[in-house]
Amino acid sequence: MPFVLVVGPSGAGKDTLLRMAREALAGEARIVFPRRLVTRPPSADEDNVPVTPEEFEGGEAEGRFALSWRAHGLGYALPEEAGRLSGDGWAVVCNVSRRVVAEARARYPGTQVVEITAPAEILAQRLAARARPQDGDLSARLARRQVVVPDLTIDNSGSPDEGAGLLIRFLRDLQGGP
Repeated sequence: MPFVLVVGPSGAGKDTLLRMAREALAGEARIVFPRRLVTRPPSADEDNVPVTPEEFEGGEAEGRFALSWRAHGLGYALPEEAGRLSGDGWAVVCNVSRRVVAEARARYPGTQVVEITAPAEILAQRLAARARPQDGDLSARLARRQVVVPDLTIDNSGSPDEGAGLLIRFLRDLQGGP
């Protein structure tokens, strides 16, 4: 089974759809949703494992991460175990930066990419509603674009149930399930 990288702009609802898929697929065999390591505390919006900047730098230097990247002044990583699970045939589903897609595809054969998006006005509303100081300059976040070729694109401008349903079906199809 491959890595399934979930990408998209800030405010698209990636964490919401991932949470809903994780809950719906809790009984499914061989699908895992690893928690990211991030150099900031967890919040109601993101369930991450906090690490200090020093722990992050040490982990990168020692090769203890399956993937790592920096964005918005923070360090993000997937634990080494995620790479092992993917190699052992598990579908490893995670929210990552579009910056690491090419590296992941090179390192982990069969990597799939799900892009979650929404129109700019919806993204702006969602980011403003979060009101997280650590989000920084919202206009800069909205202006940032990095193109990837996804295996599935989900327009998450409708209900979260619709978007999560598409993600869940995609993951089940990877498993060859109903």
